[in-house]
Amino acid sequence: METDCTSDDLPVNGVTAPLPAGTRLLHIGPHKTGTTAIQGALFAAKDLLPEHGVVFPAHSRHPMEAALAACARPAMIGDTAPTEKHWTRLLAQVEATGGKTSVISSEFFADAEDDDTIARIVEQLGGMGVPPLERSREWGSVHVLVTLRPLVKIMPSQWQQYVQNGLRMGYDNWLTHMLRKAPYEHPNPSFWRRHRHDRLVERWARAVGAERITVVVVDDRDREGLMRTFEQLLGLPANLLQPVPDATNRSLTLAETEMLRNLNKEFRGNGLPDELYSKLVRNGAVMHMKNACSPSPEDVKILTPEWAVEAAAEIGAGMVRRIGDLGVRVIGDPALLAAVPKTPALDGIPAPRIAPEVAARALYGALAAAAESPVRHTSPAKARTVHQTSSKELMRVLGHRCLKKLRRR
Repeated sequence: METDCTSDDLPVNGVTAPLPAGTRLLHIGPHKTGTTAIQGALFAAKDLLPEHGVVFPAHSRHPMEAALAACARPAMIGDTAPTEKHWTRLLAQVEATGGKTSVISSEFFADAEDDDTIARIVEQLGGMGVPPLERSREWGSVHVLVTLRPLVKIMPSQWQQYVQNGLRMGYDNWLTHMLRKAPYEHPNPSFWRRHRHDRLVERWARAVGAERITVVVVDDRDREGLMRTFEQLLGLPANLLQPVPDATNRSLTLAETEMLRNLNKEFRGNGLPDELYSKLVRNGAVMHMKNACSPSPEDVKILTPEWAVEAAAEIGAGMVRRIGDLGVRVIGDPALLAAVPKTPALDGIPAPRIAPEVAARALYGALAAAAESPVRHTSPAKARTVHQTSSKELMRVLGHRCLKKLRRR
């Protein structure tokens, strides 16, 4: 189903009409709405797109640093801070596309906080320094694409993603803070900035106009539906965009997330540096565990309690009404955003237990990451042996030594 808001780009015989040639399509996510899948498919087809008048102007699947710099947002914990050079480099690649349609995709554009930041992003993508009349004709206009999924499906995925970035709060407690404790900003103020979807669409509509906003409601029952929609919007041949397997993007199971959450507690409790977390935990232990271990049907999934499901559905219904009032084009069924999923009755929830193989893979990943920076200098021998030193002090010493190795690299 498509809800119509404009008159010149409605579906033709059930097919979404392509955007005008030369459009700069800015896909802003938000997170957990199929962004990684579409970015992977676009990047894999990068060499085939130009013959159809489309360019994916980025040197990687996801220009995250450029988006973070554009939105003046910090990097993930321990990662190198993005700079304006990342953004200006992407802008130069976009300008080099000339009259072709270009696609810029990053869920981190949804983190732009204020109207001034959004207006600057739109202006720069539209050809900063080019007179407005010439820009609309020669450079094409910016069209913003927002992909949406139901909050009830986003919440568990987003929680485990926050845990991968250092969060120590359990899921039930996190849901309570997000849904019941005003102002709903602790511990992750970015959640509602991204996922109050009606306000997200409204912010960007103020910059580009409702006629240049397309909202796509993702239907999880149609796994490739989002790719087919992108093909139609870009005027690409059917099935040109294909899924690209990416184990590193899979969500963690409840047991894996709980293991990581408890590790986060130890990490923070011992005052270890953020750079060490990025190197050994997120890009070491977690990354290797995702690549080497595939969840089985027996693994306990992250389950959302009934009260939170109902609260999320109610918020979703309100967002659907507000988005409908904004006058933007909506592709898909908005009712999905407010639906309450049917879940089978559970006779108790089994306790999450991490498999020994998974724990071993995670530990190996951390050790392998540390081994990439071999120790060149050892400290003088201490009077105490390792067995006479507290675990807290050992963790602190190990952390500082690894940080020195990282800085030496």
